[in-house]
Amino acid sequence: MTIYTNISLGLKKTQEKYPYKRAVVYPVGRDKNHRVLYSQMTFTQLERESDKLAFGLERIGIIRGTRTILMVPPGMDFFITIFAMFKVGAVPVVVDPGMGIERMLQCLQQGKPRAFIGIEKAHLLRKLKPGFFKSVKQWVTVGKRWFWGGYTLDQLMTQQEGPFPRAQTTRDETAAIVFTTGSTGPAKGVVYTHGNFEAQIKQIQEHFQIEPDEIDLPTFPLFALFDPILGMTAVIPDMDPTKPALVDPTKIIEAVENHGVTNMFASPALLNRVGKYGKENNIKLPSLRRVISAGAPVTPANIEQFSTLLSDHAQIHTPYGATESVPIISIGSNEILAETKKLSEQGFGMCIGRPICDTRVEIINISDDPITQLHEKLKAPEKQVGEIIVKADLVTEHYFNNREADLLAKIPDPDGKVWHRMGDLGWKDSKGRIWFCGRKSHRVITKEETLFTIPVEAIFNNHEKVFRSALTGVGPIKMQIPVMFIEPYSKINNEKLFIKELLTLAKSNPLTAKIDHIFIEKAFPVDIRHNSKIFREKLAVKAKRKLNL
Repeated sequence: MTIYTNISLGLKKTQEKYPYKRAVVYPVGRDKNHRVLYSQMTFTQLERESDKLAFGLERIGIIRGTRTILMVPPGMDFFITIFAMFKVGAVPVVVDPGMGIERMLQCLQQGKPRAFIGIEKAHLLRKLKPGFFKSVKQWVTVGKRWFWGGYTLDQLMTQQEGPFPRAQTTRDETAAIVFTTGSTGPAKGVVYTHGNFEAQIKQIQEHFQIEPDEIDLPTFPLFALFDPILGMTAVIPDMDPTKPALVDPTKIIEAVENHGVTNMFASPALLNRVGKYGKENNIKLPSLRRVISAGAPVTPANIEQFSTLLSDHAQIHTPYGATESVPIISIGSNEILAETKKLSEQGFGMCIGRPICDTRVEIINISDDPITQLHEKLKAPEKQVGEIIVKADLVTEHYFNNREADLLAKIPDPDGKVWHRMGDLGWKDSKGRIWFCGRKSHRVITKEETLFTIPVEAIFNNHEKVFRSALTGVGPIKMQIPVMFIEPYSKINNEKLFIKELLTLAKSNPLTAKIDHIFIEKAFPVDIRHNSKIFREKLAVKAKRKLNL
Protein backbone atom coordinates (compact mmCIF):
# COMPACT_ATOMS: atom_id res chain seq x y z
CA MET A 1 0.00 0.00 0.00
CA THR A 2 1.34 3.44 -0.95
CA ILE A 3 1.87 5.70 2.06
CA TYR A 4 1.53 9.39 1.23
CA THR A 5 3.36 11.93 3.34
CA ASN A 6 4.60 15.46 2.81
CA ILE A 7 6.83 17.35 5.20
CA SER A 8 4.58 20.43 4.85
CA LEU A 9 1.77 18.54 6.62
CA GLY A 10 3.66 19.20 9.86
CA LEU A 11 3.15 22.95 9.41
CA LYS A 12 -0.58 22.44 8.83
CA LYS A 13 -0.91 20.42 12.04
CA THR A 14 0.96 23.08 14.02
CA GLN A 15 -1.21 25.83 12.53
CA GLU A 16 -4.37 23.98 13.57
CA LYS A 17 -3.06 23.57 17.14
CA TYR A 18 -1.53 27.03 17.62
CA PRO A 19 -3.05 29.34 14.97
CA TYR A 20 -1.98 32.61 16.63
CA LYS A 21 1.35 31.57 18.09
CA ARG A 22 4.38 33.29 16.57
CA ALA A 23 6.06 31.08 14.00
CA VAL A 24 8.95 33.32 13.01
CA VAL A 25 10.48 36.39 14.65
CA TYR A 26 13.06 38.34 12.65
CA PRO A 27 15.23 41.35 13.66
CA VAL A 28 14.73 44.20 11.17
CA GLY A 29 16.66 47.08 12.79
CA ARG A 30 17.02 49.20 15.90
CA ASP A 31 15.24 52.27 17.24
CA LYS A 32 16.91 55.50 18.41
CA ASN A 33 17.57 53.89 21.78
CA HIS A 34 19.30 50.91 20.11
CA ARG A 35 16.50 48.50 21.05
CA VAL A 36 15.93 45.73 18.52
CA LEU A 37 12.89 46.01 16.27
CA TYR A 38 11.32 42.71 15.20
CA SER A 39 9.02 41.56 12.43
CA GLN A 40 6.94 38.48 13.14
CA MET A 41 4.55 36.00 11.54
CA THR A 42 2.06 33.57 13.13
CA PHE A 43 1.63 29.94 12.09
CA THR A 44 -1.64 30.91 10.37
CA GLN A 45 0.13 33.60 8.37
CA LEU A 46 2.95 31.22 7.42
CA GLU A 47 0.49 28.57 6.28
CA ARG A 48 -1.52 31.12 4.26
CA GLU A 49 1.48 32.88 2.69
CA SER A 50 3.18 29.61 1.69
CA ASP A 51 -0.12 28.50 0.10
CA LYS A 52 -0.18 31.68 -2.00
CA LEU A 53 3.40 31.18 -3.14
CA ALA A 54 2.75 27.50 -3.90
CA PHE A 55 0.06 28.55 -6.40
CA GLY A 56 2.56 30.99 -7.95
CA LEU A 57 5.35 28.43 -8.21
CA GLU A 58 3.03 25.95 -9.85
CA ARG A 59 1.95 28.59 -12.37
CA ILE A 60 5.52 29.10 -13.67
CA GLY A 61 6.37 25.40 -13.78
CA ILE A 62 8.13 24.82 -10.47
CA ILE A 63 6.21 21.66 -9.64
CA ARG A 64 6.57 18.18 -8.18
CA GLY A 65 10.10 16.88 -8.70
CA THR A 66 11.60 20.19 -9.92
CA ARG A 67 15.12 20.40 -8.51
CA THR A 68 15.43 24.01 -7.36
CA ILE A 69 18.48 25.82 -6.01
CA LEU A 70 17.47 27.64 -2.82
CA MET A 71 19.76 30.50 -1.83
CA VAL A 72 17.73 32.45 0.72
CA PRO A 73 19.03 33.24 4.23
CA PRO A 74 16.89 32.51 7.32
CA GLY A 75 13.95 34.90 7.68
CA MET A 76 10.32 35.33 6.64
CA ASP A 77 10.96 34.69 2.94
CA PHE A 78 12.98 31.54 3.67
CA PHE A 79 10.15 29.91 5.64
CA ILE A 80 7.44 30.93 3.17
CA THR A 81 9.51 29.71 0.21
CA ILE A 82 10.65 26.35 1.61
CA PHE A 83 7.16 25.34 2.73
CA ALA A 84 5.68 26.46 -0.59
CA MET A 85 8.25 24.25 -2.33
CA PHE A 86 7.35 21.26 -0.17
CA LYS A 87 3.65 21.84 -0.87
CA VAL A 88 4.13 21.69 -4.65
CA GLY A 89 6.57 18.77 -4.27
CA ALA A 90 9.58 20.70 -5.64
CA VAL A 91 13.02 19.56 -4.47
CA PRO A 92 15.21 22.22 -2.79
CA VAL A 93 18.91 21.89 -3.60
CA VAL A 94 20.70 23.29 -0.55
CA VAL A 95 24.40 24.11 -0.29
CA ASP A 96 26.21 25.65 2.68
CA PRO A 97 27.73 28.96 1.45
CA GLY A 98 30.31 28.61 4.23
CA MET A 99 32.23 26.09 2.10
CA GLY A 100 33.44 28.85 -0.26
CA ILE A 101 32.11 30.13 -3.58
CA GLU A 102 33.94 27.83 -6.02
CA ARG A 103 33.08 24.63 -4.16
CA MET A 104 29.51 25.83 -3.66
CA LEU A 105 29.11 26.47 -7.39
CA GLN A 106 30.43 22.99 -8.21
CA CYS A 107 27.87 21.46 -5.85
CA LEU A 108 25.04 23.48 -7.34
CA GLN A 109 26.06 22.31 -10.80
CA GLN A 110 26.16 18.68 -9.61
CA GLY A 111 22.54 19.02 -8.44
CA LYS A 112 21.42 19.51 -12.08
CA PRO A 113 18.81 22.11 -11.06
CA ARG A 114 15.89 23.20 -13.24
CA ALA A 115 14.97 26.28 -11.20
CA PHE A 116 16.70 28.89 -9.06
CA ILE A 117 15.24 30.86 -6.14
CA GLY A 118 17.64 33.29 -4.50
CA ILE A 119 18.30 36.72 -3.09
CA GLU A 120 19.82 39.51 -5.21
CA LYS A 121 23.44 38.56 -4.34
CA ALA A 122 22.78 34.99 -5.47
CA HIS A 123 21.49 36.18 -8.85
CA LEU A 124 24.50 38.45 -9.25
CA LEU A 125 26.70 35.40 -8.67
CA ARG A 126 24.87 33.35 -11.29
CA LYS A 127 25.30 36.18 -13.82
CA LEU A 128 29.04 36.32 -13.09
CA LYS A 129 29.36 32.51 -13.34
CA PRO A 130 26.73 31.51 -15.92
CA GLY A 131 28.48 28.26 -16.85
CA PHE A 132 27.41 26.64 -13.58
CA PHE A 133 23.69 27.21 -14.19
CA LYS A 134 23.11 25.98 -17.75
CA SER A 135 20.39 23.52 -16.68
CA VAL A 136 18.23 26.20 -15.01
CA LYS A 137 15.01 27.23 -16.83
CA GLN A 138 13.09 29.22 -14.19
CA TRP A 139 14.51 32.13 -12.17
CA VAL A 140 12.95 33.72 -9.09
CA THR A 141 14.43 36.70 -7.23
CA VAL A 142 13.73 37.22 -3.54
CA GLY A 143 13.99 41.01 -3.40
CA LYS A 144 14.45 43.41 -6.31
CA ARG A 145 15.11 42.07 -9.81
CA TRP A 146 17.83 44.16 -11.42
CA PHE A 147 19.32 43.40 -14.86
CA TRP A 148 18.47 39.70 -14.94
CA GLY A 149 15.32 37.96 -16.11
CA GLY A 150 12.74 35.82 -14.37
CA TYR A 151 10.15 36.56 -11.72
CA THR A 152 10.23 38.19 -8.31
CA LEU A 153 8.84 36.47 -5.24
CA ASP A 154 6.25 39.26 -4.92
CA GLN A 155 4.99 38.56 -8.45
CA LEU A 156 4.39 34.93 -7.54
CA MET A 157 2.46 35.69 -4.34
CA THR A 158 -0.97 35.19 -5.91
CA GLN A 159 -4.17 36.49 -4.36
CA GLN A 160 -5.75 33.08 -4.76
CA GLU A 161 -7.46 32.22 -1.47
CA GLY A 162 -7.85 28.83 0.14
CA PRO A 163 -5.46 25.98 0.86
CA PHE A 164 -3.11 24.75 -1.84
CA PRO A 165 -3.76 21.10 -2.79
CA ARG A 166 -0.34 19.84 -1.69
CA ALA A 167 1.40 17.18 -3.75
CA GLN A 168 0.70 13.61 -2.65
CA THR A 169 4.33 12.72 -2.22
CA THR A 170 5.36 9.33 -0.85
CA ARG A 171 7.66 8.41 2.04
CA ASP A 172 10.46 7.36 -0.33
CA GLU A 173 10.10 10.33 -2.68
CA THR A 174 12.92 12.90 -2.79
CA ALA A 175 12.13 15.93 -0.60
CA ALA A 176 15.49 17.74 -0.78
CA ILE A 177 19.12 17.40 -1.84
CA VAL A 178 21.45 18.70 0.88
CA PHE A 179 25.16 18.89 0.14
CA THR A 180 27.70 17.91 2.76
CA THR A 181 30.12 20.70 3.69
CA GLY A 182 33.09 18.82 2.26
CA SER A 183 35.16 19.49 5.40
CA THR A 184 35.85 15.74 5.83
CA GLY A 185 36.00 14.75 2.15
CA PRO A 186 34.53 15.72 -1.24
CA ALA A 187 31.11 17.43 -0.93
CA LYS A 188 28.26 15.06 -1.88
CA GLY A 189 24.56 15.61 -2.51
CA VAL A 190 22.58 13.77 0.20
CA VAL A 191 19.11 12.72 -0.95
CA TYR A 192 16.51 13.31 1.76
CA THR A 193 13.08 11.74 1.32
CA HIS A 194 9.87 12.94 2.95
CA GLY A 195 10.12 9.81 5.13
CA ASN A 196 13.66 10.74 6.25
CA PHE A 197 12.50 14.21 7.31
CA GLU A 198 9.46 12.80 9.10
CA ALA A 199 11.64 10.35 11.08
CA GLN A 200 14.21 13.05 11.83
CA ILE A 201 11.59 15.37 13.32
CA LYS A 202 10.04 12.54 15.35
CA GLN A 203 13.46 11.60 16.77
CA ILE A 204 14.28 15.23 17.70
CA GLN A 205 10.87 15.69 19.35
CA GLU A 206 11.04 12.47 21.38
CA HIS A 207 14.67 12.57 22.47
CA PHE A 208 14.89 16.24 23.41
CA GLN A 209 11.31 16.30 24.77
CA ILE A 210 10.30 19.47 22.91
CA GLU A 211 7.28 21.08 24.63
CA PRO A 212 4.44 23.05 22.95
CA ASP A 213 5.46 26.40 24.49
CA GLU A 214 9.05 26.40 23.24
CA ILE A 215 10.98 29.22 21.58
CA ASP A 216 14.07 28.37 19.54
CA LEU A 217 17.17 30.33 18.53
CA PRO A 218 18.47 28.36 15.52
CA THR A 219 21.96 29.67 14.78
CA PHE A 220 22.37 27.07 12.01
CA PRO A 221 19.93 27.79 9.13
CA LEU A 222 18.98 24.23 8.20
CA PHE A 223 17.80 23.45 11.74
CA ALA A 224 15.41 26.41 11.56
CA LEU A 225 13.42 24.43 8.99
CA PHE A 226 12.17 22.02 11.66
CA ASP A 227 10.87 24.65 14.09
CA PRO A 228 7.40 25.20 12.55
CA ILE A 229 6.79 21.44 12.41
CA LEU A 230 7.91 21.02 16.03
CA GLY A 231 5.63 23.88 17.05
CA MET A 232 8.53 26.08 18.17
CA THR A 233 8.75 29.81 17.52
CA ALA A 234 11.92 30.45 15.51
CA VAL A 235 13.75 33.60 16.62
CA ILE A 236 16.23 34.32 13.83
CA PRO A 237 19.54 35.50 15.34
CA ASP A 238 21.27 38.70 14.24
CA MET A 239 24.43 37.09 12.86
CA ASP A 240 26.17 35.86 9.73
CA PRO A 241 25.24 32.15 9.75
CA THR A 242 28.30 31.30 7.64
CA LYS A 243 30.69 32.65 10.31
CA PRO A 244 29.58 31.43 13.75
CA ALA A 245 33.12 31.74 15.11
CA LEU A 246 32.88 35.53 14.63
CA VAL A 247 29.42 36.01 16.14
CA ASP A 248 28.78 38.99 18.43
CA PRO A 249 27.96 37.26 21.75
CA THR A 250 25.95 40.27 23.01
CA LYS A 251 23.46 39.86 20.15
CA ILE A 252 22.92 36.17 20.91
CA ILE A 253 22.43 36.87 24.62
CA GLU A 254 20.12 39.79 23.76
CA ALA A 255 17.89 37.53 21.61
CA VAL A 256 17.68 34.89 24.37
CA GLU A 257 16.69 37.50 26.95
CA ASN A 258 14.27 39.43 24.70
CA HIS A 259 12.20 36.36 23.82
CA GLY A 260 12.72 33.95 26.71
CA VAL A 261 14.39 31.46 24.37
CA THR A 262 14.10 27.90 25.69
CA ASN A 263 16.08 26.00 23.05
CA MET A 264 19.25 27.00 21.21
CA PHE A 265 21.32 25.27 18.57
CA ALA A 266 24.95 26.39 18.63
CA SER A 267 28.00 25.10 16.78
CA PRO A 268 31.04 24.47 19.03
CA ALA A 269 32.66 27.71 17.77
CA LEU A 270 29.61 29.80 18.67
CA LEU A 271 29.21 27.95 21.98
CA ASN A 272 32.80 28.82 22.85
CA ARG A 273 32.54 32.50 21.86
CA VAL A 274 29.25 33.15 23.68
CA GLY A 275 30.26 30.98 26.65
CA LYS A 276 33.58 32.82 27.11
CA TYR A 277 31.87 36.22 27.06
CA GLY A 278 29.04 35.06 29.33
CA LYS A 279 31.37 33.53 31.91
CA GLU A 280 33.64 36.60 31.99
CA ASN A 281 30.63 38.88 32.52
CA ASN A 282 28.79 36.61 34.96
CA ILE A 283 25.73 36.33 32.67
CA LYS A 284 22.89 33.91 33.39
CA LEU A 285 20.31 32.68 30.88
CA PRO A 286 17.59 31.08 33.05
CA SER A 287 15.02 30.69 30.24
CA LEU A 288 17.18 28.13 28.39
CA ARG A 289 16.05 24.54 28.99
CA ARG A 290 18.55 22.98 26.64
CA VAL A 291 21.41 23.88 24.32
CA ILE A 292 22.17 21.57 21.40
CA SER A 293 25.70 21.69 20.02
CA ALA A 294 26.84 19.71 16.99
CA GLY A 295 28.61 19.99 13.64
CA ALA A 296 32.08 19.30 15.05
CA PRO A 297 33.52 17.69 18.21
CA VAL A 298 32.52 19.61 21.36
CA THR A 299 35.23 19.58 24.02
CA PRO A 300 34.36 19.09 27.70
CA ALA A 301 36.08 22.42 28.46
CA ASN A 302 33.74 24.21 26.04
CA ILE A 303 30.73 22.51 27.65
CA GLU A 304 31.96 23.33 31.17
CA GLN A 305 32.42 27.00 30.24
CA PHE A 306 28.94 27.48 28.74
CA SER A 307 27.30 25.55 31.58
CA THR A 308 28.10 28.49 33.89
CA LEU A 309 25.42 30.49 32.00
CA LEU A 310 22.69 27.90 32.58
CA SER A 311 20.34 27.09 35.44
CA ASP A 312 20.67 23.76 37.28
CA HIS A 313 17.82 22.11 35.34
CA ALA A 314 19.27 22.94 31.89
CA GLN A 315 21.70 20.77 29.94
CA ILE A 316 23.95 21.02 26.91
CA HIS A 317 23.29 18.11 24.56
CA THR A 318 25.91 17.05 22.03
CA PRO A 319 24.12 14.92 19.43
CA TYR A 320 26.31 13.05 16.98
CA GLY A 321 25.59 12.48 13.32
CA ALA A 322 26.34 13.64 9.82
CA THR A 323 24.44 15.28 6.97
CA GLU A 324 23.43 11.74 5.93
CA SER A 325 22.09 10.78 9.37
CA VAL A 326 21.41 13.14 12.26
CA PRO A 327 20.80 12.92 15.17
CA ILE A 328 21.65 9.29 15.90
CA ILE A 329 23.59 9.33 19.20
CA SER A 330 23.54 11.86 22.04
CA ILE A 331 24.80 12.62 25.54
CA GLY A 332 24.06 15.39 28.04
CA SER A 333 26.49 17.70 29.82
CA ASN A 334 25.69 16.27 33.26
CA GLU A 335 27.09 12.86 32.31
CA ILE A 336 30.04 14.37 30.43
CA LEU A 337 31.19 16.61 33.27
CA ALA A 338 30.53 14.07 36.05
CA GLU A 339 32.00 10.98 34.39
CA THR A 340 33.29 10.87 30.82
CA LYS A 341 35.40 14.07 30.83
CA LYS A 342 38.11 12.47 33.00
CA LEU A 343 38.27 9.37 30.80
CA SER A 344 38.48 11.50 27.63
CA GLU A 345 41.49 13.33 29.08
CA GLN A 346 43.18 9.94 29.65
CA GLY A 347 42.85 9.00 25.97
CA PHE A 348 39.71 6.86 25.90
CA GLY A 349 38.22 8.99 23.11
CA MET A 350 35.30 11.41 23.26
CA CYS A 351 32.08 9.90 24.62
CA ILE A 352 29.21 10.80 22.28
CA GLY A 353 26.55 8.86 24.20
CA ARG A 354 23.95 6.21 23.41
CA PRO A 355 21.83 5.60 20.30
CA ILE A 356 18.68 7.74 20.19
CA CYS A 357 15.21 6.09 20.16
CA ASP A 358 15.20 3.03 17.86
CA THR A 359 18.46 3.86 16.07
CA ARG A 360 20.76 0.85 15.62
CA VAL A 361 24.51 1.39 15.88
CA GLU A 362 27.22 -1.20 15.25
CA ILE A 363 31.02 -1.11 15.33
CA ILE A 364 32.63 -3.02 12.45
CA ASN A 365 36.24 -3.87 11.61
CA ILE A 366 38.08 -1.01 9.92
CA SER A 367 38.13 -1.27 6.14
CA ASP A 368 38.55 1.21 3.30
CA ASP A 369 36.82 -1.10 0.81
CA PRO A 370 33.13 -1.26 -0.20
CA ILE A 371 30.98 -3.67 1.83
CA THR A 372 28.08 -5.34 0.04
CA GLN A 373 26.57 -7.20 2.98
CA LEU A 374 26.73 -6.95 6.78
CA HIS A 375 27.54 -10.21 8.58
CA GLU A 376 28.80 -11.22 12.02
CA LYS A 377 32.43 -11.61 10.95
CA LEU A 378 32.56 -7.90 10.09
CA LYS A 379 31.63 -6.81 13.61
CA ALA A 380 34.55 -5.62 15.75
CA PRO A 381 35.31 -7.44 19.03
CA GLU A 382 33.91 -5.88 22.19
CA LYS A 383 35.61 -2.62 23.28
CA GLN A 384 37.82 -2.59 20.18
CA VAL A 385 38.01 0.50 17.96
CA GLY A 386 36.21 0.06 14.64
CA GLU A 387 34.08 1.99 12.16
CA ILE A 388 30.72 3.32 13.33
CA ILE A 389 27.75 2.30 11.16
CA VAL A 390 24.10 3.22 11.71
CA LYS A 391 20.61 2.21 10.59
CA ALA A 392 17.35 4.10 11.25
CA ASP A 393 14.40 5.56 9.39
CA LEU A 394 16.09 8.96 9.34
CA VAL A 395 19.25 7.58 7.69
CA THR A 396 19.44 8.66 4.04
CA GLU A 397 19.92 5.78 1.60
CA HIS A 398 21.92 7.26 -1.26
CA TYR A 399 23.67 10.27 -2.78
CA PHE A 400 22.55 12.19 -5.84
CA ASN A 401 24.15 10.77 -9.00
CA ASN A 402 27.16 9.42 -7.12
CA ARG A 403 27.38 5.65 -7.41
CA GLU A 404 30.99 5.53 -6.17
CA ALA A 405 30.06 7.32 -2.93
CA ASP A 406 27.10 4.96 -2.46
CA LEU A 407 29.37 1.92 -2.73
CA LEU A 408 31.81 3.26 -0.15
CA ALA A 409 29.27 4.64 2.36
CA LYS A 410 26.23 2.36 2.20
CA ILE A 411 25.73 -1.29 3.17
CA PRO A 412 22.48 -2.89 1.93
CA ASP A 413 20.42 -4.69 4.59
CA PRO A 414 18.09 -7.66 3.94
CA ASP A 415 15.15 -5.67 5.37
CA GLY A 416 15.37 -3.25 2.43
CA LYS A 417 17.01 -0.42 4.37
CA VAL A 418 20.69 0.49 4.37
CA TRP A 419 23.42 0.90 6.94
CA HIS A 420 25.35 4.16 6.63
CA ARG A 421 29.09 4.03 7.24
CA MET A 422 29.88 7.19 9.21
CA GLY A 423 33.54 7.23 8.20
CA ASP A 424 34.25 7.73 11.91
CA LEU A 425 36.01 5.39 14.31
CA GLY A 426 34.87 4.49 17.81
CA TRP A 427 34.18 1.77 20.35
CA LYS A 428 31.29 0.77 22.59
CA ASP A 429 31.65 0.51 26.38
CA SER A 430 29.84 -1.82 28.79
CA LYS A 431 27.15 0.83 29.38
CA GLY A 432 26.24 0.93 25.69
CA ARG A 433 27.91 4.31 25.11
CA ILE A 434 29.88 5.07 21.95
CA TRP A 435 33.32 6.68 22.22
CA PHE A 436 34.46 8.66 19.16
CA CYS A 437 38.13 8.22 18.23
CA GLY A 438 38.42 10.29 15.03
CA ARG A 439 37.95 10.02 11.27
CA LYS A 440 38.85 6.74 9.59
CA SER A 441 40.84 8.62 6.93
CA HIS A 442 42.93 10.33 9.65
CA ARG A 443 44.25 7.21 11.40
CA VAL A 444 48.01 6.75 11.31
CA ILE A 445 49.30 3.24 10.60
CA THR A 446 52.92 2.63 11.62
CA LYS A 447 54.97 -0.60 11.54
CA GLU A 448 53.93 -1.48 15.09
CA GLU A 449 50.48 0.04 15.67
CA THR A 450 47.53 2.13 14.52
CA LEU A 451 47.10 5.54 16.14
CA PHE A 452 43.73 7.32 16.35
CA THR A 453 43.55 11.10 16.40
CA ILE A 454 41.17 11.91 19.29
CA PRO A 455 42.75 9.65 21.99
CA VAL A 456 46.30 10.65 21.03
CA GLU A 457 45.55 14.37 20.85
CA ALA A 458 43.84 14.28 24.24
CA ILE A 459 47.16 13.47 25.92
CA PHE A 460 48.85 16.56 24.46
CA ASN A 461 45.80 18.74 25.11
CA ASN A 462 46.33 18.13 28.84
CA HIS A 463 49.31 20.52 28.74
CA GLU A 464 48.23 23.90 30.07
CA LYS A 465 49.75 25.83 27.14
CA VAL A 466 48.14 23.69 24.40
CA PHE A 467 44.99 25.06 22.77
CA ARG A 468 44.64 22.08 20.43
CA SER A 469 46.77 19.43 18.79
CA ALA A 470 46.64 17.39 15.59
CA LEU A 471 48.06 13.97 14.76
CA THR A 472 49.06 13.27 11.20
CA GLY A 473 51.10 10.62 9.41
CA VAL A 474 53.89 10.82 6.84
CA GLY A 475 54.96 8.06 4.49
CA PRO A 476 53.37 4.95 2.95
CA ILE A 477 50.49 3.16 4.71
CA LYS A 478 51.67 0.65 7.34
CA MET A 479 55.03 2.47 7.38
CA GLN A 480 53.84 5.91 8.47
CA ILE A 481 55.78 8.18 10.80
CA PRO A 482 53.46 9.82 13.36
CA VAL A 483 53.83 13.61 13.60
CA MET A 484 52.17 15.95 16.12
CA PHE A 485 51.29 19.56 15.46
CA ILE A 486 50.58 21.83 18.42
CA GLU A 487 48.62 25.10 18.40
CA PRO A 488 49.36 26.93 21.69
CA TYR A 489 47.04 29.40 23.39
CA SER A 490 49.62 32.17 22.92
CA LYS A 491 53.12 32.72 21.53
CA ILE A 492 55.75 30.42 23.03
CA ASN A 493 58.98 32.22 23.94
CA ASN A 494 61.16 29.12 24.17
CA GLU A 495 59.89 26.60 21.60
CA LYS A 496 62.72 24.10 22.19
CA LEU A 497 61.90 23.87 25.90
CA PHE A 498 58.17 23.63 25.12
CA ILE A 499 58.71 20.76 22.67
CA LYS A 500 60.95 19.00 25.24
CA GLU A 501 58.09 19.22 27.79
CA LEU A 502 55.65 17.78 25.23
CA LEU A 503 57.99 14.89 24.35
CA THR A 504 58.34 14.05 28.05
CA LEU A 505 54.52 14.10 28.31
CA ALA A 506 54.28 11.80 25.26
CA LYS A 507 56.77 9.26 26.65
CA SER A 508 54.75 8.99 29.88
CA ASN A 509 51.74 7.43 28.11
CA PRO A 510 51.66 4.21 26.04
CA LEU A 511 49.28 5.84 23.52
CA THR A 512 51.89 8.45 22.57
CA ALA A 513 55.18 6.85 23.61
CA LYS A 514 56.41 6.31 20.04
CA ILE A 515 55.80 9.88 18.83
CA ASP A 516 59.17 11.60 18.27
CA HIS A 517 58.26 14.52 16.00
CA ILE A 518 56.44 17.60 17.30
CA PHE A 519 56.00 20.93 15.51
CA ILE A 520 54.46 24.20 16.69
CA GLU A 521 51.88 25.96 14.52
CA LYS A 522 50.61 29.48 15.16
CA ALA A 523 47.15 28.59 13.81
CA PHE A 524 45.75 25.35 12.33
CA PRO A 525 44.02 25.21 8.95
CA VAL A 526 40.36 24.63 9.88
CA ASP A 527 36.94 24.57 8.25
CA ILE A 528 35.35 27.97 7.63
CA ARG A 529 32.05 27.28 9.36
CA HIS A 530 32.92 25.61 12.65
CA ASN A 531 36.56 26.64 13.13
CA SER A 532 36.87 23.15 14.67
CA LYS A 533 37.46 20.55 11.97
CA ILE A 534 41.22 20.50 11.45
CA PHE A 535 42.47 19.95 7.91
CA ARG A 536 45.03 17.31 8.85
CA GLU A 537 45.74 16.61 5.17
CA LYS A 538 47.29 20.08 4.87
CA LEU A 539 49.35 19.52 8.01
CA ALA A 540 50.57 16.19 6.58
CA VAL A 541 51.99 18.01 3.55
CA LYS A 542 53.76 20.43 5.88
CA ALA A 543 55.09 17.54 7.99
CA LYS A 544 56.53 15.84 4.93
CA ARG A 545 58.36 19.03 4.03
CA LYS A 546 59.67 19.54 7.58
CA LEU A 547 61.01 15.96 7.72
CA ASN A 548 62.53 16.28 4.22
CA LEU A 549 60.67 13.19 2.98
